[in-house]
Amino acid sequence: MSKKGRMAAVLLTAAAAGLGITAGEKLYSNIMVPKARKEDEPDFSELVTKGRMFVRNHPDHQDIYLESIDLLKLHAVFIASDNKDEHKYALLIHGYNDNCESMGIYAEHYKSYGMNLLLPDLRGYGKSEGACVGFGYDDRLDIIEWIYWILKRDPEAKIFLHGVSMGAATVFMTLGETLPENVVFAVADSSYSDLKTEFSRVHIMSKSSALPFDIAWNILRAMTKLRAGYDIDDVCPLKAAARAVTPILILHGDADRLIPVSMANELLDACSSRTKKIATFAGADHLRGVVTDPAKYWNEIDTALTEAGLL
Repeated sequence: MSKKGRMAAVLLTAAAAGLGITAGEKLYSNIMVPKARKEDEPDFSELVTKGRMFVRNHPDHQDIYLESIDLLKLHAVFIASDNKDEHKYALLIHGYNDNCESMGIYAEHYKSYGMNLLLPDLRGYGKSEGACVGFGYDDRLDIIEWIYWILKRDPEAKIFLHGVSMGAATVFMTLGETLPENVVFAVADSSYSDLKTEFSRVHIMSKSSALPFDIAWNILRAMTKLRAGYDIDDVCPLKAAARAVTPILILHGDADRLIPVSMANELLDACSSRTKKIATFAGADHLRGVVTDPAKYWNEIDTALTEAGLL
């Protein structure tokens, strides 16, 4: 190759590398950097907004903090039961680009049974520190920290997890770990089965890059490893479900346009929990089951809670 040819090759390689870095920065910023929910951003239902106010303004609202294993300051809202002898705890886990107040619609229901409530802000959201979305991978370890926070407070605690969307994926990722026997039940509402498959299916990448999906994914994967220290290929609730033993109820709208109900069925088939069940909601889009058919939604949960000895 001539000297000019070698120079051209070097310049093309440098240009390609520069474009890759630029594309990676954009992808990472758009997808992996947590976005704060705007105060005036409308909820999909007035009941969700009402729930936010329930959490924010509850007279027993307590702001709790702990330190993650990678030294982030994590926040949760704790609302204690009126009954000091109550040992039942609902640990409620929110979704992508939101905060713990979004779980108020569920907290209200569980509070009506006199339960203790713990609503964490996932890393990077609300009042929790963190510069990268965990998508359930890092978050699973944070939830385990919150479980042990409850146990330190109450060694006799009976804990159940209820997560929605990314929070539901976090539930599965958490159940894939070795947990104390105090964790007796879980609800996963609208979880993805595998992050890469979900990103590819809904073309999330196409909003951030004109690159083919596989190239964009690998660039994002490299950026996330570099910036956040974890491999997004490891975000697979499906694999975690195969290790789960905790009884679980899977909920999903059959008209979910963001995460298809087929993923819920995949999770059910893969799950090795002692007891597992799925309930779907006709005509319900993403997370809408609780407002589309609230009678069925809460009946499914209450029946499962009774079977788990929590009601």
